[in-house]
Amino acid sequence: MTARLLLVDDDPLVRSGLRLLLGGHRGLEVAAEAANGREALERCAEAPIDLVLMDLRMPVMDGIDATAALKGAERAPAVIVLTTFDADDYVVRALAVGADGFLLKDTPPEQIVDAIETVLDGRPALSPSVTAALIKQVVDGRDSDRTTAARRSVETLTAREREVAVCLARGASNAEIGGELYMSVPTVKAHISRIFTKLDVANRVQVAILMHDAGLA
Repeated sequence: MTARLLLVDDDPLVRSGLRLLLGGHRGLEVAAEAANGREALERCAEAPIDLVLMDLRMPVMDGIDATAALKGAERAPAVIVLTTFDADDYVVRALAVGADGFLLKDTPPEQIVDAIETVLDGRPALSPSVTAALIKQVVDGRDSDRTTAARRSVETLTAREREVAVCLARGASNAEIGGELYMSVPTVKAHISRIFTKLDVANRVQVAILMHDAGLA
């Protein structure tokens, strides 16, 4: 099955480079392009999109607002944000509204394809070191109200779901969680799906942030 991609960047040269890189890759189709967040929303409304490569800093509507709007849609595409700076405030905010991963704009071509395939497989495209740095930025700025709200959310989880959530907060893969908690990968996936629903989050990074806010990871 071919995944339909949307390229969003206000620089036509960046879009052209990404199209050349991804267009000939088996299983990936560059279905549309957009020069800003508002155009990205329009392209996604016109035809189904599986994954968006989203620049963060753009005129008219930036990548953060566009990501938030897309993730609030009934059929939300996966979103990988593109950035020049590693683990900056824009990335933190984009992940907080539901982005599934991020790539530096100078990422080698093969790693861009790997990241896209990772996210399409339902996993975040974030290195453990970057995840730790992002979570630290968010947690360092938390207040008592956020801590209380996070703990109330976690209380909705069963004991087993909480164990899985703690593993997610450490950045463990489905296979690693299954090995540690003696569960099959399909069972792990089922627990993760319920965790996302109960905590009202869109990805693993948001689970990790919430668990850290609650003081449980």
